Amino acid sequence: MLATDGPYKITWEILPKDFMLDDDPVDNVDQPIQAELLTGSLSLAGRLPSTALATTDYNICARIDGKFVVKAPDWVYIPYIPVAISQIKRSYTPHAQGEIPAVVMEMLSDTDRGEYSPESKYPPGKWFFYEQILQVPNYIIFEPDSGRLEVYLREQSGKYKLRAPDKNNFYWLPEMQLFIGVWQGRVQNSDGYWLRWWDEAENMLLRGLELLQQERQAREAAEKQSLEELLKRIEELEEKLRSAGIEP
Repeated sequence: MLATDGPYKITWEILPKDFMLDDDPVDNVDQPIQAELLTGSLSLAGRLPSTALATTDYNICARIDGKFVVKAPDWVYIPYIPVAISQIKRSYTPHAQGEIPAVVMEMLSDTDRGEYSPESKYPPGKWFFYEQILQVPNYIIFEPDSGRLEVYLREQSGKYKLRAPDKNNFYWLPEMQLFIGVWQGRVQNSDGYWLRWWDEAENMLLRGLELLQQERQAREAAEKQSLEELLKRIEELEEKLRSAGIEP
């Protein structure tokens, strides 16, 4: 499929099996935990359709002016893929295999700050690739060490514009019908800043351990309430017995 807009010849071709992919190391040791936190809480909340793809470090490709370009975002959400997800193995090509990503996230690295690169010459920068080639509507850059979150919206002009958060420091993502924001706490024995989801009522989407803790607290509260109700009934019965002249 050929893109008709822009000065570049873009074809949406599936990556050849013999194409050599980069095997870059993860820049941040907490990145896999962050990715699992985002994807896992979506799944547990029933917010991850079977036809959608949410994953980390997954290769997304396009062919620009006859050359394959591959980028592996730190986290990406693709709303609809018409084929079985298991068939999308080495890489994903928008338009040829499904929709364009609705959200792309990058964790800010301490190296070349390539997340902001508008370089259009081969190999193009991430910013240019997401904004001009893939035309991803939401580009998110997160700095885990400081908790700084930047959410960019692709406007009709074809350029990303930095969004302002709401009064709770959340950002609404209409394609996902969820808010995203920063939460500070402990995840898998690691303290820090984390990206989290909130629903329309601004209830946080919980991870597995948090759901278990919530269930345990609810059970303990119910047991406590049952015990209090039982003690109250005993007191009422004792009072009735005393009123009848019987010492319990």
